[in-house]
Amino acid sequence: MSLDPRTPVLVGGGQLNQRDEPVEPVDMIAHAARLAAADAGAPELVERIDSIRVVGMLSWRYRDPGLLVAQRLAAWVRHTVYTGSGGSHPQALVNDAAEDIAAGRCDVVLVGGAEAWRTRMSLKVRGERPDWTRQDDSVPVPETRPDVPMKDPTEVVAGLDRPAYIYPLFEQAIRVAAGRSVDAHRKLIAGLWARFNEVAMGNPDAWVQRRYSAEDIATASPANRMVSSPYTKLMNSNNSVEQAAAVLVCSVEAARRYGVPQDQWVFLRSGSEASDTAAIAARPRLDASPAIAAAGHTALELSGFTLDDLGPVDLYSCFPSAVQVAADALGLPIDDPARPLTVTGGLTFAGGPWNNYSTHAIATMLREVRRTQRPGLVTANSGFLTKHAIGVYAPTPGDGFRRASAQAQVDAVAPTPVASAYAGPAELEAWTVAHDRDGRPTTAMASLRTPEGARTLARSEGPELAERLTTEDLAGTEFDVSADATFDLS
Repeated sequence: MSLDPRTPVLVGGGQLNQRDEPVEPVDMIAHAARLAAADAGAPELVERIDSIRVVGMLSWRYRDPGLLVAQRLAAWVRHTVYTGSGGSHPQALVNDAAEDIAAGRCDVVLVGGAEAWRTRMSLKVRGERPDWTRQDDSVPVPETRPDVPMKDPTEVVAGLDRPAYIYPLFEQAIRVAAGRSVDAHRKLIAGLWARFNEVAMGNPDAWVQRRYSAEDIATASPANRMVSSPYTKLMNSNNSVEQAAAVLVCSVEAARRYGVPQDQWVFLRSGSEASDTAAIAARPRLDASPAIAAAGHTALELSGFTLDDLGPVDLYSCFPSAVQVAADALGLPIDDPARPLTVTGGLTFAGGPWNNYSTHAIATMLREVRRTQRPGLVTANSGFLTKHAIGVYAPTPGDGFRRASAQAQVDAVAPTPVASAYAGPAELEAWTVAHDRDGRPTTAMASLRTPEGARTLARSEGPELAERLTTEDLAGTEFDVSADATFDLS
């Protein structure tokens, strides 16, 4: 095969489930890096890394974790990156690495991340902190990537201040747009998640190794409480994990120089990124993503593949609504038995280590592209379906790595007018109801449309209304909205 020596290629992926003694996150990343080098068939590759790019961690505060990983690997790196919060960062970092390698700025790049959240939470309960590495202000700040915005005032005042509330709101919008009954839609998403669980059962790197039926997932119980309707605990991302993942990207020249067998190579054919409107209230629709549609089309076009050419696919799966929106945007059916929409099992079952899930997805995708010898696609998502990064992987190089932003296409879609501090009548558009730990409905949160077509977000603490909204379809019902962002029946 005659290739440009600067062609970027992914050569190894490593994943770690730390189930026994707690391990510091940077040590977990270093372990995953060694596993990635072993997967590449070139263990010494870890010492040749010249750039380390780490996904933002919540388990511990580091100033430059890439520097610590380099020290543990005895790698003389010239460049480090540390991101802010956002689940799209892993794929974006791999896109960056491929671009930098093709331009000759780097030769061997490690992208990785880790979370030891289960340990941090168990120690917090006891009022303790782990004895992990602390870096003072004398350590230079690495190159950074910003956080994705997640605290718009219109959302916070309405109680919609976390993913566990906003993604169920999207789910209700999907159901209403499809015209499904509450029971029929619950059955559909439970079936989708049961298929994800089946994939996790065949994934040796999945955190959860227990089979759940669709009925298990849909039915609220003491072990599977309702979190925010219609989502039970088993429809939420599972962040109580100890996981790390890393992938190695290098030039073809470096892969040959360090003895990586060619049958281990997987080529990143294309990458694309785009962001939807940050403010939820301003989204054109709550059941769709112009950014995923635009970035997905762009990535496929750049790769030289069509949707029908794809083999394995991994759609970011923090909640069922994220998968359905992405599948619809890309034109993929959600119930094709020949092509599950995950290669890992998703963030509920494979594990949801905060920002780093997609590093696990990419490491698994390498394995699946090698196995199937077919191209694969990964989508990664930050915030509330806000920022997206997409990569297309293949066993052959095509014309080399190509990348383009799809933002101009997204910006051409007009946002919805927002009615903040609105007072007056409005029709219910979508909603969710948060439940307490005993399963009782507490706060209803909703998006509503004013007579002028603007969207406003509001909440209700009324127990009777909260109860009704968990069982009845009140879409289109008129409510009274107050300027303090509360709503009640007219």
